[in-house]
Amino acid sequence: MSQIKAVIVEDSRLARNELKELIKGYPQIEVIGEAENVDDGFALINEEHPDLLFLDINMPEKDGFELLEMLDEVPITIFTTAFDEYAIKSFEYNALDYLLKPINEKRFAQAIEKVEEKLSKNTEATTKENTERLTGNSQIFIKDGEKCWLIKVGDISHFEIVGNYTRVFFQDEKPMLYKSLNQVEEKLPEKYFFRANRQQIINTNFITNVVPWFNGKLKLTMANGEEIEVSRRQSYLFKDKMSL
Repeated sequence: MSQIKAVIVEDSRLARNELKELIKGYPQIEVIGEAENVDDGFALINEEHPDLLFLDINMPEKDGFELLEMLDEVPITIFTTAFDEYAIKSFEYNALDYLLKPINEKRFAQAIEKVEEKLSKNTEATTKENTERLTGNSQIFIKDGEKCWLIKVGDISHFEIVGNYTRVFFQDEKPMLYKSLNQVEEKLPEKYFFRANRQQIINTNFITNVVPWFNGKLKLTMANGEEIEVSRRQSYLFKDKMSL
């Protein structure tokens, strides 16, 4: 496996040093930067584009979850926390792993094994189709109320406008993303996603049926059974995109 570029965002210098000592036992991991607060961490991640992020949850001013909300694309993330019950409650969906402080060597080894497995499965994860857009394997972070998700873009079936925000549909979940649908559309991979109408963007991989509809429109059935109407103008573009 090629070198894994890692960043540490942790307010405690002692904790950062302990992590770096553990990482020394894994020559495939290179620590390319560290930050002691969310804002510095945000700048560092956007500049360096690491493969792996070691992230403390509780930090002064802004916490680790706020950092993830600020990022358009989230690296593979291992959370570090001193609060067991808080961690378990928070990681409701698809978190790669979390480590309790003080971190023991066995648990650290298990976490790194998960990182390597994930990177080997997602060979696209470090390859940009377009420097401005995400890929199907890109991870995004969503926090809605007390629940948090780390979700792969390709696993999202569709997006829908709700006021000034966007509802995200994946599996049986439909949390709110606090960005406009237009902002979301600018980052999505065009290979998979299509603007069906003013209110909805769909992942074409989740379409199970297409039927002609009124006035030159199309009606799509998604994998979850939901029916989505494609506007007349977009129906022409959809046929061209899908070679119908």
